Formats: sequence, C-alpha cells, structure tokens
Amino acid sequence: MSKDFDPSRRAFTRGLFLGSAAAATGLAAPALAQVDFTETTQFQEYVGRTVRHNTSGFRARSWEPHFDNLRNGAILCDTVSRAVHFWGEDGQTYRLFPSSVPMSNEMTRRGRTSITRKVEGPSWAPTPSMLRRNPDWPRFIPPGPENPMGTHALHLSWQYYRIHGTHDVRRIGRRSSNGCIGLFNEHIEELYGLTRVGTQVLLI
Repeated sequence: MSKDFDPSRRAFTRGLFLGSAAAATGLAAPALAQVDFTETTQFQEYVGRTVRHNTSGFRARSWEPHFDNLRNGAILCDTVSRAVHFWGEDGQTYRLFPSSVPMSNEMTRRGRTSITRKVEGPSWAPTPSMLRRNPDWPRFIPPGPENPMGTHALHLSWQYYRIHGTHDVRRIGRRSSNGCIGLFNEHIEELYGLTRVGTQVLLI
C-alpha cells in the first residue's frame, strides 16, 4: 500500500538525486547494508553518524526472538526503528537496511506474512481507498523513474502490501508510506536477490 504518488514530484538525474537527498537529510547512503561490522559498538557508531532519524533502535538483531526457524529465510520489518532485517536460511547471511514505514498506526499492519510474488520493474495502481482520498491521482503508472514502487517489489500475502524500492530517497528513515515498507533501490535489489517466494516476513 506504500504507493506514494506525488503529482508535484519531478524526475531527477539518479546520481544527483541520490547524493543530494541523502546529504540533505542525513540519511544512510545505500552502501550501508554492504558494510561488514564485526563489533556491535562499531556498527552502532557508524549508524549513529549516518542514520539520524532512528539511531536509538537501528542496530543488529538476532532472529531467534522472532522466528522458530530460518526455513526459506526470514525478514523482520521493525516499524519503530524503521529498519528491515534479513537472515538467510544458512544462518550466516544477515543484512540490515534502513526503511520507510507507514505514516500512521492506522495504516500500519503488523503480524506474520510471507513473500508470495517477486516483481522486477513493477508497475503501480492506487488502491480503492487511495482513490477515495485522492480522486485526482492517476489510475496506473508503468515502470520507470516516476513509479513509486521503485525498481523491485516483494508482494506479501496481505493484499496491497509490499516491500519495495523507491526513487524518492527522502522517504527512507521516515514515516512516509501508505502502508508498505520502502527501501533504497540498491537495497531492495539486494533483498530481492536474497529472498524467494515463501520467505517468512514479520512486521512489528
């Protein structure tokens, strides 16, 4: 449901937009998930310098408090710290990504679900409730730089809910979606490659 079309937004050159928006907001650069930290304190110090909106909760976690097993891998979407955690089925692969989260508790769905479909180059159409609130919004946007779903989307078993990318990097680290979880395009591309249909997902 995080299909956040803004009619006033214009396309930016990708490199310029990524650099200027991240610098202006103090958000983490997309390379964050690639950094290998062996000490938790080192990780927290790095995040403290780069992710200003959620420094109190943006930290590495263990999967055991949240999942019974790692069959098919597991994704934890923490809407409080605004972070997405991924653990691979091998028990060795771990990634941590900053994310956008729903704008309000009313728009936030929590609980267990799973990935039911993976789409590269997703299109977008507003939900019926979105159109009721915003009747002037377009009925369909094809894949491309104006598409609010970014470059990749992971469909969840809940209708209209996705983990997806965004071309508007200002959204990351903020309460800015209509229900879905948003990632930098670089991060959703990596997560897309790590997951499969059937990967467990928990939103808290």
